[in-house]
Amino acid sequence: MTLFDPPAPLAERLRPRNLEEVVGQRHLLGPGKPLTRTLASGRLGSFILWGPPGVGKTTLARLMAHEVAAHFIALSAVSAGVKDVREATAEAERLKGRGRRTILFLDEIHRFNKAQQDALLPHVESGLLTLIGATTENPSFEVNPALRSRARTLVLEALSQDDVRGLLDRALSDSRGLPGVAAQPEALDLLARLADGDARRALSTLEVASTLADPITPEAVTEAFGRHLPQMDKGGEDFYNLISALHKSVRGSHPDAALYWLARMVEGGADSLYVARRIVRMAAEDIGLADPQALRLAIAARDTAEFLGSPEGDLALAQAVVYLALAPKSNSVYTAWKAALSAVREGEHLPVPLHLRNAPTALMRSQGYGQGYAYYFDDPEGSFAQTYLPEGHDLALYRPDGEGWETKVRERWRKLQAAHRGEPESE
Repeated sequence: MTLFDPPAPLAERLRPRNLEEVVGQRHLLGPGKPLTRTLASGRLGSFILWGPPGVGKTTLARLMAHEVAAHFIALSAVSAGVKDVREATAEAERLKGRGRRTILFLDEIHRFNKAQQDALLPHVESGLLTLIGATTENPSFEVNPALRSRARTLVLEALSQDDVRGLLDRALSDSRGLPGVAAQPEALDLLARLADGDARRALSTLEVASTLADPITPEAVTEAFGRHLPQMDKGGEDFYNLISALHKSVRGSHPDAALYWLARMVEGGADSLYVARRIVRMAAEDIGLADPQALRLAIAARDTAEFLGSPEGDLALAQAVVYLALAPKSNSVYTAWKAALSAVREGEHLPVPLHLRNAPTALMRSQGYGQGYAYYFDDPEGSFAQTYLPEGHDLALYRPDGEGWETKVRERWRKLQAAHRGEPESE
């Protein structure tokens, strides 16, 4: 080996050589587990491997091909296209004539567009290619239904801290790893925690830390690890899961959880204005008239985030999130609005009663437009006595049943309901 022929990265050198060396994924591997039984049968169908980065999707695909003695072709959807699929198909045709099956491994399969995924279909369906796709994104959203129906989805889990810790110990003792390198136990414990279940990141950090200190110290691990941004695909499932967790934590009146999920989004690079818009939505949907100030504060936080930008404006978002989480809750207006829309979309369109119609011209007035309308400030009793929907139609849409200020609204609402029904005011 020379200066111009550097060793492979540690994560590559330690790649498992057989299923027994695979770390984690105990729900799939081991005696009696689903994937173990499938491989033992020798009848391997197509699979989608779905899981976070660094959990061994590529390694598992290679080992699956080895277990069934299949030819393995690896492509990355980031750089590959239909031309590469055609070449893989041609190679599979040649090998089929020699009695050998071909497994096509497509990393980041979610990067293939619909047309590219469709190009795989006939070859997967005919059995010429056994497809193993790997993705960090939810296949339900990112893989075509037709292709998904022909492949079994296996969910891979992030490695536990104990799994990562064991892998680090192996790296320091295995001849393929870093034999002779020493590390303080607390340094390895720290790295196992920081790695967040990502074996590749753990091993890469260990390799860098080994060049910074001997033995490896927690300080060397921290320096090698650098600033770790939480995993979040800004347009993918993680992003919307974080938004969902933030919204539900606010709705559940848990300010600490709400702040944590907000921080995850901000540190993950979410657009602050998008987050601000969602916070405004929370104020209208879940706080409503229980605290009318909540919407004003949410709007102010949005304006502040736009004016200051990140990171200064993020504090205003945090303030709004805490306020909304602590605020009393009511979705009465939200529920009433959905009911109103449903009544319009699914029911008959009710005519505007004549006395409520606009009457700017003599012709309109001659047709009865505006006739008999009781102006509240001139005739309060007449105003309550008149109808505001066509005769025979009564819509019960809004019902205040929230907390906070809406408890006062409820009393006012009850009196208004009685007045519109012509009932005498109770003492």
